[in-house]
Amino acid sequence: MKVLKFGGTSVGSPERMKSVASLITESGEPTIVVLSAMSGTTNSLVEISNYLYKKNPEGANEVINNLERKYLGHVAELYSTDEYKEKTRAFLLDEFNYLRSFTKDLFTSFEEKAIVAQGEIISTNMVVNYLQETGTKAVLLNALDFMRTDKNGEPDTQYIREKLGEVMKNNPDYQIYIVQGFICRNAYGEVDNLQRGGSDYTASLIGAALPAEEIQIWTDIDGMHNNDPRIVDHTDAIRQLNFEEAAELAYFGAKILHPTCVQPAKYAGIPVRLKNTMDPRADGTIIDNVLVRGKIKAVAAKDNIVAIKIKSSRMLLATGFLRKVFEIFESYQTPIDMIATSEVGVSMSIDNATHLTEIVDELKKYGTVTVDSDMCIICVVGDLDWSNLGFETWATDALKDIPVRMISYGGSNYNISFLIKASDKKRALQNLSDTLFK
Repeated sequence: MKVLKFGGTSVGSPERMKSVASLITESGEPTIVVLSAMSGTTNSLVEISNYLYKKNPEGANEVINNLERKYLGHVAELYSTDEYKEKTRAFLLDEFNYLRSFTKDLFTSFEEKAIVAQGEIISTNMVVNYLQETGTKAVLLNALDFMRTDKNGEPDTQYIREKLGEVMKNNPDYQIYIVQGFICRNAYGEVDNLQRGGSDYTASLIGAALPAEEIQIWTDIDGMHNNDPRIVDHTDAIRQLNFEEAAELAYFGAKILHPTCVQPAKYAGIPVRLKNTMDPRADGTIIDNVLVRGKIKAVAAKDNIVAIKIKSSRMLLATGFLRKVFEIFESYQTPIDMIATSEVGVSMSIDNATHLTEIVDELKKYGTVTVDSDMCIICVVGDLDWSNLGFETWATDALKDIPVRMISYGGSNYNISFLIKASDKKRALQNLSDTLFK
């Protein structure tokens, strides 16, 4: 069995839903299909929640009404029989009345998560109704029956495996199993979610739990490219990536894949294939445990980076200095991306500046602090083991005319990272493409 995930743009209109239905039924094999909400829907649901937090039910109702009209308009275009048109209309009316019920009660984060979950619930119901109308043996599974996180907010993989096994056993002999991405329950049974991009995570967790033959992530681009096609001329799709390479690219800016997605598949040894719904015949990118030796695969960029430097001739060599510095970042739940040390200073980069003022104030206890904003991390990914002579030189030569604030090399066998000004990003990416891939 394969697990296929389709994102919001892939089910963003009745026409796209029909295309997805055609793709998933083509093989005739049993398939689990994970769907996101229709594009734009989650943003509207978040907007509804924002109005309710502000105690503005009129604003919330206006967004609900607009969203309801949009979805009811899709019904006539998606279905051809009165039976399924009426069935789906009745479902949608119940859904939007459910959303309106929140405008009358006390509103908290628990209610917000229940509201945001409705996007996936709506899209999966619409698609399974269409499949059943066209004669496909399809069934709708409820992700809330088996997707759960533990008390630390991490997926409860044993629970998922056991409950999914029960659900599949109780629904034998279907060709297509439709399930919501993104949504889950927490350890206390409340409706929760796997954060933005979580539909990728859902597909990977389900694939690992089955276990599946392959996990496919369908999006609107033909696989992961060797550079950002929105910025760089003449990029190419990468045909194969190692799990570690894919994780580095996803974390450092390759938007096609959510950074958490590859981990469950990696541990289960299940390949992940990236495919294009607009061009389903394209090869896409396969991600597996195979490492192609001696090759640089791709370049990615991570924006909105802040660099922080602490200079302290009296403290750096003192026992516990770095621990005290790191504890400050930990106390404000702010991860560090890059780090470089010398005898008199330490430089770090962060991508979340929410608590920057407080962090800098506390760091001043230990030395002189300087901050560089509007920075960007450029990440070069491939087989970058230190035994590959000259690989780091190729990357640094490509950036010889660009000021580099910081370099990270050696922490991973798959990545060299450069911290540069955001204004130099386009030139850096293009220079790296010209040097490494031509």
